[in-house]
Amino acid sequence: MPRLLTDPTRIPVPGGKVIDELVGAASSGDRAVSVAHMQAPAGWTEPFQSPEFMEVTVVVQGTVTVECEGVVHTCHAGQVIVTEPGERIRYGVGPEGAEYYAICLPAFAPDTVHREDV
Repeated sequence: MPRLLTDPTRIPVPGGKVIDELVGAASSGDRAVSVAHMQAPAGWTEPFQSPEFMEVTVVVQGTVTVECEGVVHTCHAGQVIVTEPGERIRYGVGPEGAEYYAICLPAFAPDTVHREDV
């Protein structure tokens, strides 16, 4: 039976980034996949992480950067970047900020992202 999900869950994070989870463990109880709408202010970045999930990032506006093994990959509006489980990565955004969607397989969970302490 189809489910209509109308109320995303706002995930609190520091640094001015806004995460609204549309489907996933926090919003709908789904553990196989999560989809979140993200908005990050200019210059935002987060600590390195080594997640247990694949992440597909679809950029709507601005640029998203992904640093991995000393290389910074820049993903522009209309592009997609995919990271694999176990990769040590760090996300950031460009000087204009960014709006993007993150799809995680399996679903994002705080205990499977493995963010490094800052």
